[in-house]
Amino acid sequence: MNLKQRLQDDMKTAMRAKDSDTLSTVRMALAAVKQVEVDERIEVDDARVIAIITKMVKQRKESARMYEEAQRADLAAKEQAEIVLLQNYLPQMMNDEAIENAVRAAVAEVGAAGVGDMGKVMAVLKTRLAGQADMGEVSKKIKQVLAA
Repeated sequence: MNLKQRLQDDMKTAMRAKDSDTLSTVRMALAAVKQVEVDERIEVDDARVIAIITKMVKQRKESARMYEEAQRADLAAKEQAEIVLLQNYLPQMMNDEAIENAVRAAVAEVGAAGVGDMGKVMAVLKTRLAGQADMGEVSKKIKQVLAA
């Protein structure tokens, strides 16, 4: 079963269970997928759905941070709950050791010598680690490896 179909099935399950929180989050994800399909006139594949959901998680993390700064714990908690639900549709995230190994392999592959070659390494890793690692963390690891 592809990811889009899984979202649709989970929406039906949430409707039957009258789980309004899950239902609204899944509907929001499906709406984002549909928007991309309509805008680009394509049928999205699992990789594109993962990219869409990853972007949604990133947006919710930023919103939660802003709500916490504004002392709105209720709204921050809602965003955190949405993050948890959306992460169920993403592949397992890589740990720090796996990210570092991938960075070292990419550095060796492109022959990066210093921080100036960071863009080359990032270009290789962006496609390989999409949906599996936070690209901000990957960027930090690249800087650490190239600076050493």
